[in-house]
Amino acid sequence: MTRPRPTLALLLSLAALGLSACGFRPLYAEPGVTGELSAIEVAAPDGRTGYLIGEALGESLAGGGGPAAWRLDLDLGEQRFPRGLRVDNVATRYEYVLVAAYTLRSVATGAPAKTGRVRVELTYDSADQPFASVAAQQDAQERAAAEAARRIQLELAAWFAEQPRP
Repeated sequence: MTRPRPTLALLLSLAALGLSACGFRPLYAEPGVTGELSAIEVAAPDGRTGYLIGEALGESLAGGGGPAAWRLDLDLGEQRFPRGLRVDNVATRYEYVLVAAYTLRSVATGAPAKTGRVRVELTYDSADQPFASVAAQQDAQERAAAEAARRIQLELAAWFAEQPRP
């Protein structure tokens, strides 16, 4: 009879010990990262994609309800390229590219503290039915906005983790 639970626990503890010896430390274990992220106010641009990325960032940053110490300004660029052309020169797929440039500013001074840019590329099918094609394009916008928000959150968390603490 084998005893998988103690063996699994032993392996996990050895893996954790090995990772701690090489200096591994989870990003959100750094003091202040979560607090700084929750003190960000998102200023999303107008439009559907701006709303989607603003909503995704608002959920992921989970504002603390107190006064914001940071303001995140976003500038979005979207492009759509036809791919997979049929004989009649109609695209069967599209490539959707979302570029989100961001600037993190101190609310107190207005000075920029961090700037960055993320690029998300994905493809979606184009249907012959107009409503299906619109739904596919909107789904691509939603997926791209969610991925861009995730990347921005990770970049900001890494930046806050690197900042010296008083």
